[in-house]
Parts: sequence; structure tokens; C-alpha cells
Amino acid sequence: MSFTTLSAPAEAQFREKASTFLAYAAPVSTEAEARAVLAEREKLHWDATHNCSAWVVRGGVRRANDAGEPSGSAGAPILAAIEGAGLTDCIVIVTRWYGGTKLGVGGLVRAYGDAAAQALQAAPRRIGVEAARLSITYPYAHTAAVMRAMERARAEEVEHGYAPSGDAGIVEISVPVDAVQALADELREGTAGAVAPEKTGDRVLYRNADT
Repeated sequence: MSFTTLSAPAEAQFREKASTFLAYAAPVSTEAEARAVLAEREKLHWDATHNCSAWVVRGGVRRANDAGEPSGSAGAPILAAIEGAGLTDCIVIVTRWYGGTKLGVGGLVRAYGDAAAQALQAAPRRIGVEAARLSITYPYAHTAAVMRAMERARAEEVEHGYAPSGDAGIVEISVPVDAVQALADELREGTAGAVAPEKTGDRVLYRNADT
């Protein structure tokens, strides 16, 4: 499974009826990380009137925070901008310095949504591929079969080692989840059932968005 996220933060700023809006978009991988980024921005812009935010994290987590603005006027349009861009593992924080002129709920929705969209448009993208971390222990007689199977499975983050007994090799690899079963099948067939991968964790492999 794959998803689109950001590869680096970006900002966008504009003024609307004397209020200044500064949008900050950044990649995050967990909700805890999103909250930490928000806390950092709140500390940085301690003098702001509002620090409104939204984020989308893999697993279906979606949050929106109006941060004191009228209900639904800030967090919701920021979240809509993230979802409209088709992004996951992403946070957008829009900081507002009130300039003395009220914008009304409709004006706030447009301002926060536009600010978020501009920051997201300025941010570079990348593709995340959900992967499994696997450990493969193999007798040396099956080295060629194991290496061929790894290549077909598009293995990355390859780390080679040796069994304590010294009579077998160990390789740690990361493989896209949609290739794990095929890898297991090829290892079983190529080694007469002597070798099978063991999952040790989860990973995300990243690709450039234009490849």
C-alpha cells in the first residue's frame, strides 16, 4: 500500500483585512509527532492570536482544532485542504495575528483554507510505501536463491550477518507489504522449504513523487 505525503516543511503567508495568516505544513508519522510539532509552533508564535491546526495520520486518524476561533471556521477548512490534496502523514498549522477587523465565519473559512492550501502547494511531495522488516536465516548452499528472491521482491535497507553457529547467513531486509507473500513463496520453492522469512517489524519506504 502506498500514500502521498510531504518530504519537507513549507510555509505560506498573506494578509486579509489587517489580519496576518501564516500557514506551516510539515510531514509527521504519528499523532504524537503531530502534537509535538504543534506545541513547537505555539511556542515559536506565542504572540499570535490563534494557532489553528489539522492533521491526517495513517490508520484513519484525523484531527482539526479551531484554537479559539468560531467552531468549524479554522480546523475544518485546514483539514479539508489536506484531504483535498490527497495527503497522509501531514500536519498544517495556520497561525493568525488578529488585525482588528472581524472576518466573519465565512471569511475565516476561506482564509484558513486558502492559507493551508498555499502551504501545501509549496511543499515538496514524496510517496510512502508500507513495508515489512524481515529476517531471513539461510544455509549457505541457498545463498543464490535467497539473493534472487530478494531482488525480485525489491528489498531495501539490506543488512547482512551470520548465525552464531557460523553455518548460516542472516539477512535483514525491508520489503513492500504487497511483495511479502511472493517473497515467501519464492524462498520456499527455491530452497525446497528450507528457508522462510520472519517478520520483525514495520517500515515505510519512500520514493520521489515524480518517479
